[in-house]
Amino acid sequence: MYKVLANENLPAFFESLKKIGKVYGPVKVRESSYDFREVESLSEVDLTYTRTMIPPKKFFVKPKETIFDFDEEKLEFKEPPDEEVKVILGVHHCDINALKILDSIYMDETPDKYYIQRRNSSFIIGVSCTPDEYCFCKSVGTSYAQDGFDLFLHEISRGYLVRIGSEKGYELINDNKDLFEDAKPEDTEEFKQNEKERLEAFKLELNVSGIQDMLGLSYEDPVWKETADDCFGCGTCNLVCPTCRCYDVVDYVGLSLKSGERVRRWDSCMLRKHGLVAGGLNFRPTRVERLRNRFNCKGSFTDGSLSCVGCGRCTVYCPAGISFVEVMKKVRGEL
Repeated sequence: MYKVLANENLPAFFESLKKIGKVYGPVKVRESSYDFREVESLSEVDLTYTRTMIPPKKFFVKPKETIFDFDEEKLEFKEPPDEEVKVILGVHHCDINALKILDSIYMDETPDKYYIQRRNSSFIIGVSCTPDEYCFCKSVGTSYAQDGFDLFLHEISRGYLVRIGSEKGYELINDNKDLFEDAKPEDTEEFKQNEKERLEAFKLELNVSGIQDMLGLSYEDPVWKETADDCFGCGTCNLVCPTCRCYDVVDYVGLSLKSGERVRRWDSCMLRKHGLVAGGLNFRPTRVERLRNRFNCKGSFTDGSLSCVGCGRCTVYCPAGISFVEVMKKVRGEL
C-alpha cells in the first residue's frame, strides 16, 4: 500500500506516534552533528539530516548495559525489566539495512533475548535522504530499504509518499485514516523522479565485485602498513559503525564479594585488548593486523549482504582522516 501524508498533517501524525511510545528522532546537537534523542515535538526533529554519529543500533545493542544483578547470599539474580515501546523516526535506508544484518546475527544465528525484545517492541519509520560526498551505499546495494521498517517516508512536494512495511504500520494508518490519502499518479511520478535524481547524486563509488578475493590476495599488501602508520588505533570506526557487533561482558563485584552486576558493553577490534586472551597471548598484537582484520570483516558477507552499508561514518569521524573507500581502492589496485 502507498499513501500520502500531506505537510499540514505532519504535526497530527507526530502526535499519533506519541500514543505508541516514546518518540526518538534525529536532533541537531552541534553545527554538523546529529543524534537520535527523545523528542516531544516535531520542531525538535530534523528529517533533512545526512547522518547521525552513533547509528540507531544503539537502541537494540546498547553501548553499555547491565544484563543482571546478582546476590550470592540470597542465591538470586535479577534481570532488568522489559523496555517500553520506542518509536524511532527518521531512519535512513542504509541504517535499516544495517539493522537487518544485526537481525541475522542477534535473532537468527545466535538469538539474544534482549535484542529480540527491543526489536519487537520498536516502531521504525524510515525517511529518504540526499547523499553527500561520503555516502557510497549505492555501491554496496543499501541505498534503498525494501523491508525492515514499519513505515517509510519519501519526500514529495506536498508532503511524503508513505510505504507501508509491516502490519504495525498498516494498523497505525488504519487508526488515523483522516491523516492519509491514496497516492495520486502525479505523486508516484514525482516519487520516481526524486529517486532517479537521488541515485544520480551519489559522488562516491566503490567496486565491491569480488571484494573478498581482493582482500584475501592482499594479505601482505603494503597498504596495511601505510594505513596503520596513520591510524591512532582508537576504535572510533567501530563505535560509529552500524554493523559492528563485538561486545565484552564484565562482572563488577562489590567489596563484600557477595553481590554485583554483569555488564555488557561495546568492544572494538581496533583496540589492543580485543585480541588479548588468557596467559597474555594476543592473536592480533599489532595495529597492522587489527586494521587488516577490520577491513576484511567489513568486506565479508552476512547472509548475502556485505557487512558494510556505505554510510560513510567511519571516514567522517576518523580522527586520522582515513578514508574507507580509498583504502579499499588501494586493495583493488585502483589507486
